[in-house]
Amino acid sequence: MLLILGVGAAGPAAACISPERPFLPQSQEDMRTYADLIRGDFEAYIADVQDYFRCLDEERARAFIEAREVSEDYGRFQRVQE
Repeated sequence: MLLILGVGAAGPAAACISPERPFLPQSQEDMRTYADLIRGDFEAYIADVQDYFRCLDEERARAFIEAREVSEDYGRFQRVQE
């Protein structure tokens, strides 16, 4: 049972995948030639990084709740040991 819980707990954090930074050519000529592709890559990155930040915020909130629950469980365990 603990193995199942451990795998489930890793799931939400694993879902937050950082987007890949867009490539920007060094050559201004290449920038002009591929301007539409580059623009699309940057716009996609901006949208993806916003989703990534939301995912991290959700994971942080979930982890705080879990940490509080674990702390309460540990408190119950400590009282049984007394």
